[in-house]
Amino acid sequence: MSTADRLDITLGDAIFSLRAIRRIKPDPIPEVDLHSILDAARQAPNGANRQPWHFLVLQDADVRKKFGELYRMAWWAKRNDEGFFKPEDIPDHYKLAMALADNIGEVPAIVLVCTTSSEGRESVIPATQNLLLAARALGIGGTITSLHANVEDDVQKLLKLPDGAGVVYCIPLGYPQGRFGSVTRNPLKEIVSVDKWGSSPGWV
Repeated sequence: MSTADRLDITLGDAIFSLRAIRRIKPDPIPEVDLHSILDAARQAPNGANRQPWHFLVLQDADVRKKFGELYRMAWWAKRNDEGFFKPEDIPDHYKLAMALADNIGEVPAIVLVCTTSSEGRESVIPATQNLLLAARALGIGGTITSLHANVEDDVQKLLKLPDGAGVVYCIPLGYPQGRFGSVTRNPLKEIVSVDKWGSSPGWV
C-alpha cells in the first residue's frame, strides 16, 4: 500500500485537528508508520528541488536518553535567556513544554529535521509540516521544537553529524496521552488585512 493510500483521513480533518502534542505515550511506533511519515515529508516543495534536508530518527533507547539530557539542557538554556531559572519560575504556558523537556528521552521516536546546506533552512519548513500532517493521519502526535546553540556541538558529536549539516527542528513523535481535536485560534478578522494593515476584508 502506498503512503498516499495509508494517509486516509481528509486533508481538512488533518489540518483542523492538528495540535502540538507534548504528552506522549512510550508505546513504540511501527516502522511502516515512520516510513510513511518520512515519505510524506520528502514530498514537500523546496527551492530549485535541491531537497537540502536529512531526517535523523532517534529510536535506540540509549541514544534517546543521551539526546534527552542534551535537549533538557537546551530547553533550560532558552528559558535562562528569558530570565527563568527554576521550575517554580516557569509560567503556566510553559509547563507542558517543561514536562516534555524532562521526558523527551522516553518518547518512542525523535525526528531531527536537519539541513545539509546553510541556504536550506527555509526549505525544511514545508517538509516539517508534511511530516506532522502525515503523523496526524496515522494517529501519531508531535510538536516542533528547536535546540539552543550551547548544545549544538554536543549533539553533533553524539549523533555524528557531518560538517555542513545542522539541526533545524526536533520533533518528538508518539501516540498522544490526550487526544486530537479542535484547536483554539484567533478569528480571521483579527489576523487578516487586505491591501493595507488594519483593512479587514468583508469575506472574513
